[in-house]
Parts: sequence; C-alpha cells; structure tokens
Amino acid sequence: MAAHRFPHQSLQELIADVFVAAACGRHEASVVADHLIQANLTGHDSHGVIRTPIYVRWLSEGKVRANQRLAVIFENDAVAVVDGQMGLGQSIAEQAMTLGIQKTKNSGVAIIAIRNCGHVGRVGHWAEMLVGAGLVSLHFVNTSGLGLLVAPVGGISRRLSANPVAAGIPVAGGEPIIFDISTSSVAEGKLKVAFNKGVSVPDGCIIDAQGRPTNDPRVFYGDPPGAILPFGGYKGYGLGLVAEILAGALTGSGCSQPGKTRLEQGMLSIILDPVVFQVQDQFLQEVKCFVDFVKSSEKVSPTAEILVPGDVERRNRAERMARGIELDENTWNQIAKCAQSLGVRTDLIAHAKGAGG
Repeated sequence: MAAHRFPHQSLQELIADVFVAAACGRHEASVVADHLIQANLTGHDSHGVIRTPIYVRWLSEGKVRANQRLAVIFENDAVAVVDGQMGLGQSIAEQAMTLGIQKTKNSGVAIIAIRNCGHVGRVGHWAEMLVGAGLVSLHFVNTSGLGLLVAPVGGISRRLSANPVAAGIPVAGGEPIIFDISTSSVAEGKLKVAFNKGVSVPDGCIIDAQGRPTNDPRVFYGDPPGAILPFGGYKGYGLGLVAEILAGALTGSGCSQPGKTRLEQGMLSIILDPVVFQVQDQFLQEVKCFVDFVKSSEKVSPTAEILVPGDVERRNRAERMARGIELDENTWNQIAKCAQSLGVRTDLIAHAKGAGG
C-alpha cells in the first residue's frame, strides 16, 4: 500500500478544520486534533488521525456530542466523580485531568472517576499531562459500549474491552516513565491500521469466530467476527478484568455488555503529588538512580538496548517531527473524503497532502 509523509503541523491544522466543520468549537477541535497528532508522533498510529472519520461519523449519528462540559456528580477535596455527557473523550479527559491537577496540588492526592465519555484516545497522553505538572498517576480505562473485543482465556467469544492501563512517573533530570499498554495482545486500532495497509498481524493476537489462530485482520472484522486475545495469557486477562471493573463498575460508567450502539468509556485516574510524602527530591532522585541501575545491566548483545517505558515513544516523536507522519493511501483517502463531505476547503486538503514528501 502506497504511503505518504505529512508534516505534523499541516496535518494537525487540517484535522482541526475537520472537527470545526463537524460542529466542534475551535478550542475543542484543536484539543482533539493535537491529541490525535501526538498519538501519531509517538508511534501509536492506532489512536491517531485514523480515528478522525470514525469520530466524525459518531458525531453525525449522535453517538458522541460536541462541545460538552463535564458534570460533577460527586466531589470532595480529593475525589471527583464526573459525567462526560458523551462528549468527545479528548476534550472531556482534558477537563477531568485539569480538575485532577487542581485537587492534587491542594490535597496531595486525587481520584478522578469519569463515566459516560467518548473515546479518550491514547491514555499515555493523560499520564504525560500529569507528569508535566510534576505528578505521579495511574489510569484504568474500559469501554462499556461498542468495545467488546477480547476473549477471556479459555473462551472464544468477545467479553472484555481492550482495557488499557497507563502510568506516569517523573524522573529527576531525565525523561519521565510513561507506561501505556492495552491488556489485549494488540489494540483494536492497530488492527484498523493493519487492515488499511493490507498487512497481517503477528502471531498470537487474534482468533477467528471458531477460536482458530489467524494473522488476517479481515477475519477479525468478518461476519461472524473474530476476537482479540489477552496479552500473556492469564496475566493479561486478569489485569484486563481488574481494569474493566475499576474503570467501569467503580466509576459508574458500567462494564462491557452486549447490545450497546455507542462506544462509552470510563476512566479511573489516581494522582499523587510526591511533595506530600515529603520525599519529592528524594523520590525523583531515587527513580533516576533506579532507572540508571536497570539500564546498566549487561546486554545480551553489543547492539541490544535497554529501554524504559516512554523511550520508544520519545524516539518516534523526534523522528516523525523531523520526517513527517506516514499515512498509507487508504487512511489518507478516508480522511480526505471525510473532510470533503463536511465542506472543508479543497485547497486546505490539498495543502496537507502537498506538503508531504
């Protein structure tokens, strides 16, 4: 499949224009576009601009709503339970994390429970936002609507969401640790990317409707559909089950169930300020010393690398900011068609592609 590279600035401007044309306010459109571009820059194309036509379709179908403000259901000094009003997840999560930063700075700890929210995107983005404020965070996300994707260990039917888990930890004088995984063997968005590119997926990721292993993403989207496997067998399955309960049942958003017609997400975020533990400088330095110790391990080969969570994303960001974001022709055509359907000026669409190499 032919591919094209796009400078992130011109692509971000186009995506923002698409969401403005889809009735989002300029600020919200910019927040969503920035989040999607940042996902592409870090190498998480599954949560990047490939999502644009999907979000626009959901907006047109009323499955997600533009320009929503989170509603506070319950609040005290350290806890907030908020309803996203089925707003665009990037906008709602940004509002919720801003509230979480305020509470954590005041109380030293905050727990933010989001219910009834659109797709929050790359969860590591929110860990990065909190690390930028000097805070430690842990996030659990589920999908109670259209997110039934994953089969339990020993089963072949879809019963769980991909249920990502993320954490952010600042490091003294260095880059933060940003841990961001799905508890499934592969994020469903990565199957979309593979489907659009016409390529296979690695072994051990998906099964067909009869439970047989397959590498073909078309089988996953077939009729009857396949399912994604948990990562690491029982370990990924167990972590996914915990994430589903914390993000779904505890937030009030609800756990995965059949019959839903829209993607509804819940997110539970636990945020800590090292200052209140009276170890801020000691904590940051201790983390740095431990990271250095881990990376000092003898290597399996002279060319081997020892990385910590976040290193690959930072490397991808530097490379893609310099060379541009690569999109396959199929994905670009979907974005361009979406923009055209909303009346985005053809010269703006042409500029985004024409700027690429």
